[in-house]
Amino acid sequence: MTHSKQDNVRIYAMGGVGEIGNNMTVIEVSHDIYIIDAGLMHPHEDMLGVDTVIPDVSYLTENRERIKAVLLTHGHQANIGALPYLLRELDVPVYGTELTLALVRESLKESGENVRKDALVIIDPDKDLKIGHCNFSFFRTYHSVPDAIGIAIQTTQGMIVHTGDYKFDFTPVGGVRTDVSKIAAIGDKGVLCLLSDSKHAEIPGKAPSDSVIGDQFSHLLYSASGRVIMTVHATNIHRIQQFVDACMQHHRKVTIDGRLLERIISIAVKEGFLNVPRNTFLSWEKALKCPKEELAVITSGPDGDPLTSLTGMANHLHKKLKLQENDLIIYAASLTPSNEKTVTNAIDQLMSEGAQVIFGKSVHVSGHGSAEDIKLMLQLTRPKYLIPIDGEFKMMKAHQAIAESMGLPPHHVFLLDKGDVVEFTDGEAKQAEAVPAGRLLVDGLGVGDVGNIVLRDRRMLSQDGTVIVVVTLGRRTKRILAGPELITRGFVYVRESEDLLEEANHIVSEVLSKALTQHVSEWSSLKSGIRDALSRYFFDKTKRRPMILPIIMEY
Repeated sequence: MTHSKQDNVRIYAMGGVGEIGNNMTVIEVSHDIYIIDAGLMHPHEDMLGVDTVIPDVSYLTENRERIKAVLLTHGHQANIGALPYLLRELDVPVYGTELTLALVRESLKESGENVRKDALVIIDPDKDLKIGHCNFSFFRTYHSVPDAIGIAIQTTQGMIVHTGDYKFDFTPVGGVRTDVSKIAAIGDKGVLCLLSDSKHAEIPGKAPSDSVIGDQFSHLLYSASGRVIMTVHATNIHRIQQFVDACMQHHRKVTIDGRLLERIISIAVKEGFLNVPRNTFLSWEKALKCPKEELAVITSGPDGDPLTSLTGMANHLHKKLKLQENDLIIYAASLTPSNEKTVTNAIDQLMSEGAQVIFGKSVHVSGHGSAEDIKLMLQLTRPKYLIPIDGEFKMMKAHQAIAESMGLPPHHVFLLDKGDVVEFTDGEAKQAEAVPAGRLLVDGLGVGDVGNIVLRDRRMLSQDGTVIVVVTLGRRTKRILAGPELITRGFVYVRESEDLLEEANHIVSEVLSKALTQHVSEWSSLKSGIRDALSRYFFDKTKRRPMILPIIMEY
């Protein structure tokens, strides 16, 4: 690659730092902008009513003419889920491997987004590409969704390497290993900066091989006397393959529960990433007639998550799966700090009703590299600088500690928040002025119209309920003609709180009468007075702070 002058390189994350999901890293090489991954994040428990969280890309839309491509490392929703929203704002080509783009097409179809046929460009990991003014190399990685890659960008200052999600599994399901030799070759060219997965940096040792799970599935199916139900991430093709293989070994038919799961399995079979003999899968109608000792079920939630199916069965809310005698349920997913309590409660409930539930390391290992995998990646690439990405801050901090233990100077590791910029000049890095970044909350059809104030109101409603005050005033007389009437929801039980509400009614009447005698007739002032007086009274009597909504009408 020939350049008349040295590239100016800037790197920043729009998401995926200090959080799980929302992965989006931006690399600027001189005038050109390249976006790596465009993921979503599932909402936290306190984000009441929110469906999805995506990165705020307003800075990118303002610089749309400079954006040359979106490049995808793999097909998890944490890496491709924001594309339907991003492509509404940006008309740019999207590069990804064959399976990744097949999953993208499904995601775009589901969201109703149409893109040009030539907008989705297939990456062959064995071939370099020139996009804009930069040459790109790729290397295969092993992850829980197949056809994953890492990305290397050639600049005049050195290589910029983005690992994507990976682990070094030397006995992989599907036979595709993380390409050690190619990563080493990229390292030999001189890596200026490594952007690397941090999710399991806190876990010592090496990530276990997925191959150990196949034998466990076989053992469980051999001893099961009833139905075997596996709840799994819809994109965990390797785990699905292992389960199907075990079912074939023990002569069980398989049925699929979950619309998204069905589509992803169909895509994986069509693209050659899932090997399933013909007539393996039964329709649900035929499965109902199948002897339970000959049946296995693979289930996943509407968003492809395993937890929805598990809690649905535990709470008797699942439309299809009702507990039967001798059911064996396999939760083939990780327990994380955010879901551990919910998973444990669901498992307790299922076990109390007689189901056998298997979970944990015996039926699932992660697709993310642990500390020793991270050390190997650092040794292969030998970067001058490191930017830990894809993880919470404590995970990124653990990644930094690993790098420092291998000799990387502390000031050569950058722990970024969203929007923080690292700028490279003449092979040296420094932190530059940040760009605007943040989160957008998706609620129904609304994108970004739910913010902190709305969430605060929702939390208040969920915790202490609401009190609606309805009163009618005379337009001319400025007297109370009707009411005040207090309507409560989620605050107190009305039949047992008549004295409390009667006194509250009296307080509202006094506030209004006093304001009207002082010729205060602005509705905003009247409403504020009602809210303040009732808030003090209710907190004094109940130590609760319900949301108070005054409604004033004139007649």
